[in-house]
Amino acid sequence: SRAAKETDSALILGESQLALQFDKQLDFDYTKGQQEVISEIAGDLSSGHPMHRLLQGEVGSGKTVIALRTVLHAASEGHQSALLAPTEVLAEQHFNSTIKTLGPDLTRQLGVKLLKGSLSAPERKRALLDIASGKCLLAIGTHALIAEKVSFADLGLVIIDEQHRFGVGQRELLRSKAKQPPHVLTMTATPIPRTLAMTLYGDIDVSVIDELPPGRKDVKTVLRTDKNRLGVYQFLREEIAKERQVYIVYPLIEESETLDYKDLMDGYDSILREFPRPKYQVSVIHGKMKPEDKDFEMQRFIKKQTQIMVATTVIEVGVNVPNASVMVIESAQRFGLSQLHQLRGRVGRGASQSYCILLADHKVSAEGKERLQTMVSTNDGFKIAEVDLKLRGPGNIMGTQQSGMLNFKIANLSTDNAILSRARNSVIKLLKIDPNLTSVENESIRITYDKLSRESKIWSNIS
Repeated sequence: SRAAKETDSALILGESQLALQFDKQLDFDYTKGQQEVISEIAGDLSSGHPMHRLLQGEVGSGKTVIALRTVLHAASEGHQSALLAPTEVLAEQHFNSTIKTLGPDLTRQLGVKLLKGSLSAPERKRALLDIASGKCLLAIGTHALIAEKVSFADLGLVIIDEQHRFGVGQRELLRSKAKQPPHVLTMTATPIPRTLAMTLYGDIDVSVIDELPPGRKDVKTVLRTDKNRLGVYQFLREEIAKERQVYIVYPLIEESETLDYKDLMDGYDSILREFPRPKYQVSVIHGKMKPEDKDFEMQRFIKKQTQIMVATTVIEVGVNVPNASVMVIESAQRFGLSQLHQLRGRVGRGASQSYCILLADHKVSAEGKERLQTMVSTNDGFKIAEVDLKLRGPGNIMGTQQSGMLNFKIANLSTDNAILSRARNSVIKLLKIDPNLTSVENESIRITYDKLSRESKIWSNIS
């Protein structure tokens, strides 16, 4: 269906000289998985159709380097790229790591700009002018990139990081800023069920980087209850004695910020009792803090001035502290699988063995137990997403809902994978032969598709 609808794109043909320059200056070789993804993306960019690719890879597998290389493809042809991140912390991290990875020459050629809510008025004005004029070929930002007043001279590539944190409508707003359908690359460590379902339907191409760089170890995950708490605290002391650092995360309850805050501060007080000053130093971060205060506490942790970070899920994405070796998740049964996997990804970023400790209540629902046991048994993001798909359902493929059961009459997305894959391949073959469904034998398919198009916005084109 997408091939029939979208036949024009910001064409980016051939190998990019800027990308080749980038390859030469990297101080490491691409892994086999990265090389395969580079080849797949190069094929997308020269196909004549908008790329619509999901890049799945564990934290630290090298997704961002692939994204930057794709940006350089676009920049070689004068097209702009936008990288959308869910938090200011993550946007800043992308900005800083981009400058470091590109080096001064490529950074200057791209005119890289950071757009976020806390910019001063003169900084924001300068960034907006550079983006509108095309002087900036790579804009990195938060939801600020979606704002009405942000206009691009020639947006050719949209990169969305941690895609489960954005609504479908928000992602489409960014795409709509392009004059013609842009290439879209979505990066995630855990596909949401809706996206996983769409891959079965052929609307998204999937690339997987299934290997970690040399020297990285899998995070060891264990499940503990409240009666094990003293043992957990003793383990934390032992890790801190090795000069490692620790996260302790409390859940967010959307209906009650007051309860969130109380849970966190009660936990913070108990941690201070167990880890008293001056021997131990503790950072705390929560949603009620001002951005500058969050940044101050984060910087203290990054600089190893504190050994423990007590936080809500504000640190789910965007924190990169290789020295942190333990993630403790309080009331783990209250988190979804995607969140648990993302939180675990905050550790295991250095060479030392890292751990994730799930602290749960004694009484947990059957579904909660399955989520927790899944986390203990695997580090594989796709396996985790498959369990999530089974538990939550795939959402509405033609709509904006990102989870929940679809009422198919003949298929179940979590158990009928083989036959759905055959159906998907049949559709791909059909569209190659008759992309506009104009032949007599395909007339009924076209009529049904046109009817669906009128009744629902084709959100399924959006990753």
